[in-house]
Amino acid sequence: MIATSTRNPGRKGRGKKVRTLRALGRGLLSAALVFLSCGLAGAAGHLNVITIEGSINPASADYLIEAIRTSEADGAAALLIELDTPGGLVSSSQDIIKAMLNSEVPTIVYVTPRGAWAASAGMFLTIAANLAAMTPGSSIGAAHPVSIGGGGGAPVGEDGEGAARDVSMEKAENLLASYVESIAKYRKRNVEWVVDAVRDSVAVDAEQALELGVIDFVAADRSELLALVEGRDLEMPGGVVTLALKGVPVENLEMSLLQEIFNFLSDPNVAVILMLGGMMGLYIEFNNPGLIVPGVAGAACLILTGIALQILPFDWVGLILMLAGLGLLVAEIFVTSFGLLFAAGIGCFLLGGTMVFEQPDLSDLSVSFWSVLVPAVLGLGIFSGLMVFALGRSLLVKQQSGVDEMIGMLGKAATSLSPSGKIFIRGEYWTGEAQEFVDEGETVEVISVEGLSLRVRRATGK
Repeated sequence: MIATSTRNPGRKGRGKKVRTLRALGRGLLSAALVFLSCGLAGAAGHLNVITIEGSINPASADYLIEAIRTSEADGAAALLIELDTPGGLVSSSQDIIKAMLNSEVPTIVYVTPRGAWAASAGMFLTIAANLAAMTPGSSIGAAHPVSIGGGGGAPVGEDGEGAARDVSMEKAENLLASYVESIAKYRKRNVEWVVDAVRDSVAVDAEQALELGVIDFVAADRSELLALVEGRDLEMPGGVVTLALKGVPVENLEMSLLQEIFNFLSDPNVAVILMLGGMMGLYIEFNNPGLIVPGVAGAACLILTGIALQILPFDWVGLILMLAGLGLLVAEIFVTSFGLLFAAGIGCFLLGGTMVFEQPDLSDLSVSFWSVLVPAVLGLGIFSGLMVFALGRSLLVKQQSGVDEMIGMLGKAATSLSPSGKIFIRGEYWTGEAQEFVDEGETVEVISVEGLSLRVRRATGK
């Protein structure tokens, strides 16, 4: 038998072509999947937005740093920080700036809305961002460390001619100038201007800041800002990143409840008002035991004041002067000083209030003299004055209860008084004694109460 082959040479060629086509198809499919996944990853990017209004403090610092971490974790394309601040704590500003300079996510600081400002510590945050922008009508600068009292003249030297060096202020100025200079150099901003902002309290509006190279853009609103930053290449710790924010979803990151509470307590004006309210609440409770509400409210205010003083750097001298002022105002109620203690208390409270947060090395926060201290002291003074008036008036009022109220009352002699006898007064019979003879039926006047006996005299002409 002769074996014959059943293979078809043409079939072998077709199989090879099929395998080739299959391999090519798999390659195209893989490329398509990679392309699709990259496209989906790019589409998944979003813009995180936070808003900081008020002082830069531990609460706002925690809020911003947490927002940076969240943005890094959820793959945000950038973090937009909408800023409006008068300044704040140096330590909190340093924590924020370190987080911004080391962030893997681009940070954009936008000073907004119109009328907003990035003063002092706010200026530091603005120049530390990858991109900085301002809205028309906003301002930036004035970062010089100042005394809480607002100056008031330079101290005089020992020779009586020149001004003495304020070492604390000079130290704060040099430290902050050096710090802000290093940030401006790293972000390639106008180094000379930012140093002048610290040393000479220079401040400019949005258009001037753009012209000077302090910021990158002036934008009327958020949409205009996002259009301006589109396609901008930024140097990040992980390499160059190109911003692509057109049409991306926007997610607002809000403060937690605890952060909002601490942010509220970090205002020096709030701390002073809480301390004053706490002292007055306890004073009212001590003078009127059993009211409960003033005592509880006062204790709560003092607890919150303690929390605020743990957050804010304060000066013990200023705090002691404020407490001494409250003590003098209270003492005026019980001590006749013809207003001297009252005036001294007002002076101590005002002076202490201007000093209590005077820490230029640590903070540029202050207590508003005219809008907080003066109204608070005025209200306290009015309250103390009313208390003094009411107490003085009560001393002049005739006795209204007890046996002593009988002094000056008129009665009739039920029997002859020679010198003792019976007196009918206020619907009751009393034993009476007179220094002169009083006949039965005559009108007598009580001059004193001695136990259960009354000393009387003839009420001639009454």
